[in-house]
Amino acid sequence: MRKPTLEEVAIAAGVSKMTASRALRGAGDVSKETRERVLDVAERLSYVGNRLALSLSSQNTNLLAVVVPSMSNIVFPEVLAGISAALEDSGMQAVFGISDYDTDKERTIIRDMLSWQPSAIIVTGLDQPKETVRMLQNATIPVIQIMDLDGTPVDFNVGLSHKRAGEDMARALIAAGRLRFGYVGSALSRDLRAAKRKAGFEKALRECGGLSFVEHRLDEAFSSVALGKRLTASMLADRPQIDCIYYSNDDMATGGLFACMELGIASPEDVLIAGFNGLELAHALPARIATSKSPRRIIGEIAGKLAREAVSAGRPSIQKVFSFVPEITGVSSAE
Repeated sequence: MRKPTLEEVAIAAGVSKMTASRALRGAGDVSKETRERVLDVAERLSYVGNRLALSLSSQNTNLLAVVVPSMSNIVFPEVLAGISAALEDSGMQAVFGISDYDTDKERTIIRDMLSWQPSAIIVTGLDQPKETVRMLQNATIPVIQIMDLDGTPVDFNVGLSHKRAGEDMARALIAAGRLRFGYVGSALSRDLRAAKRKAGFEKALRECGGLSFVEHRLDEAFSSVALGKRLTASMLADRPQIDCIYYSNDDMATGGLFACMELGIASPEDVLIAGFNGLELAHALPARIATSKSPRRIIGEIAGKLAREAVSAGRPSIQKVFSFVPEITGVSSAE
């Protein structure tokens, strides 16, 4: 069956081929009435354009490249939901790649995506190797780095300081009377934002009376509830005097809570469990855990809006850095 052509769409809509093309791309100089008429005809004829062919002449596409490290929990799906919401009715389409916290894989994904000539690119974090940074600097499109503020951005930056998040949590827990801390973490050599939170937490411990972690349990596997449970059980078997455990994220902290329950340890009364991300799961648990709620959907929305402005106005707004501070919950008994 023969595919309909752009020329056929233009004739049926009563416009020139160039106007039909611009209407299908969402160009701002095409009236709403004309655009709707062209779109209606394209839908009726089942016309599908060739965006990549258009990019050869325009030197860019309607694509927004997005690179995230993981989809194993709700964190990055919520970021992507925010980006998608910001792009609604923009004519832009987000395409994403998953790096699995692997810097070599991330560099390959970014190189491949840039070859598609996207209008902008959203990349997670600020800790790319110099080769990847150089590639982003030479991209000649808006580069929006998200989820982290601890570093030097290539262009635009939307996120939070993970070092400060760790410090703030430590100070809140100490103010609540906790003094004997353990740490349970996973994949810190790859999840550099979790490593920053741990470093910030340790810094605050030192500054608050020379405290330190009584015990650590670390594993290079990716975070999971099962891993958090296993590592917590091992720690509490060796160090039953611990009264608070800080985790690399809420998945691990949830496993820690289950370990306490299985061991007959009252939580939060005897051992307070503290994580990061503020997942909805935390509200459904049988006992309270402390957490820092990251505004991940809002971060995605702002990043998407910056990318959208890049297409409609040539460059996004003057503001380069959008900074957030996570809300700490679950530390006091009143929460």
